[in-house]
Amino acid sequence: MSRSLQIVCMSDTHNKHELLAIPDGDILIHAGDMSSRGKLGSIEAFNDFLGTLPHPHKVLIAGNHDFAFERTPEAARRLITNAIYLQDEEVLIEGIRIYGSPWQPWFFNWAFNLQRGEEIRAKWDLIPDQVDILVTHGPAYGHGDRVERGELVGCRDLLEVIEERVRPKYHIFGHIHEAYGMTSNGTTTFLNVSSCNLAYQPIQPPVTFSWEIPREASSSID
Repeated sequence: MSRSLQIVCMSDTHNKHELLAIPDGDILIHAGDMSSRGKLGSIEAFNDFLGTLPHPHKVLIAGNHDFAFERTPEAARRLITNAIYLQDEEVLIEGIRIYGSPWQPWFFNWAFNLQRGEEIRAKWDLIPDQVDILVTHGPAYGHGDRVERGELVGCRDLLEVIEERVRPKYHIFGHIHEAYGMTSNGTTTFLNVSSCNLAYQPIQPPVTFSWEIPREASSSID
């Protein structure tokens, strides 16, 4: 026998979280850019908002707008009391292995930038094998990464790690607002769950999917 969990995903809310209709569920995942400029006050306000939501488990990573997590990481992390913050870390929830990482290929002068190639590959090599849900702020190459001018801007090294080693069931991300939606390679479902569109209007709804778990699976959090 198994039971079904509802997993609700969103990203790139940019201080406009209160304008979104967020479905109830068992696990809420936010893939970064909770703020506009990453000030501690904005992070505290977002944490307070998370505390009003009914989801039993909440998982959060930072994005390129969330500067405080890069510049003053200890202060920023202390403010997150209503979610599990992941930065190159894994958590086990209801038997589901979730790994979160905020990095993306260099993007202007925002937070969590790394150069393509060896520098960013070192972060992706930290992802453990057999992760069930991978959460990054930015996309892998060819999945939810087409910008308005038509260019694919996702990370090729991330795609290689996903397809050749980790093979998660789901990859959750945002960053490229205009590429909201789902793709698949037959093994992994890629979900760009950016809440704001290219004009920073929060009109793209959170994405919900079901996860079947055995009745005996652990509900502990590591």
